[in-house]
Amino acid sequence: MTKAKLWYSYLSILATIGVLIGLPATARAEYPERPVHIIVPVAAGGGVDVMARLLAQQLSERLHEIFVVENRPGAAGVIGSKSVIASAPDGYTLLYTPSSLSLAVVVRETPPYDVSKDFTPIINVAISPYTLVVNPSVPAHDLKEFIAYAKANPGKLSYSSPGVGSASHLAGEMLKTMAGIDMVHVPNKGMGPAVLDVIGGQVQVLFASVPSIVKQTHDKLRPIAMAELKRSALLPDMPTMDESGLPGFAVANWAGLLGPAGLDPKIVKKLHDEVIAIIATAEMKERIKTLGYDLIESTPEEFTKELKSDIERWGPVAKRAGVSMK
Repeated sequence: MTKAKLWYSYLSILATIGVLIGLPATARAEYPERPVHIIVPVAAGGGVDVMARLLAQQLSERLHEIFVVENRPGAAGVIGSKSVIASAPDGYTLLYTPSSLSLAVVVRETPPYDVSKDFTPIINVAISPYTLVVNPSVPAHDLKEFIAYAKANPGKLSYSSPGVGSASHLAGEMLKTMAGIDMVHVPNKGMGPAVLDVIGGQVQVLFASVPSIVKQTHDKLRPIAMAELKRSALLPDMPTMDESGLPGFAVANWAGLLGPAGLDPKIVKKLHDEVIAIIATAEMKERIKTLGYDLIESTPEEFTKELKSDIERWGPVAKRAGVSMK
């Protein structure tokens, strides 16, 4: 090869490199091109964790890259959530979280983050509804009878919860305000112990997650109404609080996927569309239902509104109840 040809080849290579360097990253490689970490801010083994792992497995297969679930529990989800805020908005660190994400803002003296500014909502996947249950000693079989009994016996009913500031606790406080009744809060250390206390008669009332009570017979627990705006596929015959006389009453534990603030809209759309395709399969629908969840399948815009609605709904409730954690 002559010197002229060598020089020409050299210039061609330099020109090619220059073009590649000048191209945006999205043109050089399609997302994802390396492993993606999904942070789950709760302990392994629960419904949110299992769902995250099911989605991660399917995303890995569909996008031909590894999606890894990492559990970072602590401080009611704050530790894991804040680690995502601190990550680069490149789509390689995501958050799969329950509704404790928004509750942490309204029940703390100093909010740990700003949900509307520190995260990019991608999709709210599913929701685990709550239902109002009573010990069978309470002479009420529907919401109207329950409210009438509570009003006739002010301060004599006690209601349990998995802990101060939990969704179940705030639901009890919202019921007191909306129905004009008086009940005493008895916090517990988890939903399981709270259910057992109602069964044992130590307390009479609880907003229980549906998975925690589906195997209980009505001689141990009596469901009164679903705490959702529409009936759940898990208990389709159970009327809602909304249709039973308390319009707008809704509380549930959702599970959604978010990224840090500033996430590229193209990545948001890709992840949203992929998750929609995954949960559209009959197998995934059944798995999610088995975990005790109803599908939501929200758009990023709808999820953004839902997060805002959470803060607007629970902020005043927590303030009235005097819930202020450090």
